[in-house]
Amino acid sequence: MRILLAHNYYQQAGGEDQVFAAESRLLERYGHSVVRWTRQNSDIADMSRLRVARNTLWNPDTYRDLKQRIRREKIDVAHFHNTFPLISPSAYYAARSENVPVIQSLHNYRLMCPGALFYREGRVCESCMNRAVPWPGVVHSCYRKSRLQSSGVAGMLTFHRAIRTWSRAVDTYIALSEFSRDKFVEGGFPRERIAIKTNFLDTDPGKGKRDKRHNKTALYVGRLTEDKGLHVLLAAWRELKQPIPLTIAGGGPLSDFIREQTQTMQNVTFLGEVPHAGIVDLMKKAGVLIVPSVWYEFLPLTIVEAYATGLPVIASNLGSLATLIRHGVTGLHFPAGDHRALARTVERMLGPESDVGHDIGTMGDNARAAFLADHSAEGNYKALMAIYQRAVARANSRGSMH
Repeated sequence: MRILLAHNYYQQAGGEDQVFAAESRLLERYGHSVVRWTRQNSDIADMSRLRVARNTLWNPDTYRDLKQRIRREKIDVAHFHNTFPLISPSAYYAARSENVPVIQSLHNYRLMCPGALFYREGRVCESCMNRAVPWPGVVHSCYRKSRLQSSGVAGMLTFHRAIRTWSRAVDTYIALSEFSRDKFVEGGFPRERIAIKTNFLDTDPGKGKRDKRHNKTALYVGRLTEDKGLHVLLAAWRELKQPIPLTIAGGGPLSDFIREQTQTMQNVTFLGEVPHAGIVDLMKKAGVLIVPSVWYEFLPLTIVEAYATGLPVIASNLGSLATLIRHGVTGLHFPAGDHRALARTVERMLGPESDVGHDIGTMGDNARAAFLADHSAEGNYKALMAIYQRAVARANSRGSMH
């Protein structure tokens, strides 16, 4: 197949960028021709506010250039990861004008929520769900803490909901979990057009070799943002009755805050941003990964990587995390936002009087088995091909009606 993969890079790199790169390499490895169509949000700095707003709503350059590229490259399938803000939904219509099937991966809730996370002021928020005009997102400045920029996003959502872009212009959506699929269905998206395909790792890092000392250490890896529940994590460590080592690795808006807070905390080490190879090494040596998120996570690659290295996970019981981590099998849950419950859960797994300490090795083995069963490159490729073929069949039936 000749596949167009499109992605609008964010100013700060994240999991979506990794998935885009990994799927590109995966498809090429299996012999497909991949045409990458990308834009960089850093280009916004050279644009006027009016032009950014116009491009967010409908980018005419995207429509013209992508239509020509699809025709020239004889593209069979157009797969979009992120179109916001510079590619815009005009890309869907460019592909459809050439009768090329359109697939959209759902990495966040942007198509229903101006802030993309269903999260506001420290808690889950669904105020914009199913609104023809998502005005609460504007009132609360949910995008970049700016009413003006939030208005631009809300305008894009209002316009494309009105012309039924989400139901008419996309052949198949890819959700990362049953939870996120169900949330989109609740938001009015057609269930029959949402396939489920998990994230995967392009390269298997192999299982770690841990000793008893490492089995008593905890690790946080990820973006340092409010929605990741870092305030819950730090509060839990202040609550611990036993000294349990914690390592925090990552970068983001809260970097300075985390550095300042951890300077006065014993048993907590803040490393800042760490190269990917270093992250894998940390996972291979740790006893448990902590995922204290307070928003509806989709499918963090950090969990997939943890499972690959045989690292069990303690996670909040919110959103897809409630099913991704099997309580007592691949890790443990705690009530989202409850730092005392997190402290008790950590002590239960890692403390000297742990009642599951002897099961950490078994949980690690189960995590590794879950990776091999659900997140391998081979399995992901088969799932992706089935999705593409389904979209092609839909596009062909659409074309035959004209």
